[in-house]
Amino acid sequence: MKNYLAVYLGNEASRKASGWDALDEGARKKREQEGMQAWGAWVEAHKASIVDTGAPLGKTLRASKGGIESVRNNLAAYTVVRAQSHEAAAKMFEGHPHFTIFPGDSIEIMECLPLPGQ
Repeated sequence: MKNYLAVYLGNEASRKASGWDALDEGARKKREQEGMQAWGAWVEAHKASIVDTGAPLGKTLRASKGGIESVRNNLAAYTVVRAQSHEAAAKMFEGHPHFTIFPGDSIEIMECLPLPGQ
């Protein structure tokens, strides 16, 4: 079994296409509640494979040779799962509430590789 990092992505186009911002506050709250219930059901269905449930991600600072600066990216949240294969890990996220209920765009799943020499 290997660990896989799932990174939830969202962008302005997916948000607009979802109609999220056109919802009135009551409809948005209802959809948020439905989404959180669906997310909870997803977690329950995959709890044996979840290594780290993860969390939403906040604003980004980039550190480089040039210093520290604020940047914008499409990263929205993360989860770490354990699976027999990359494909099996990806299948866990088919139909996920991140993009079926919430205005997310997609989820990218990548293997967590061992450190070189270990």
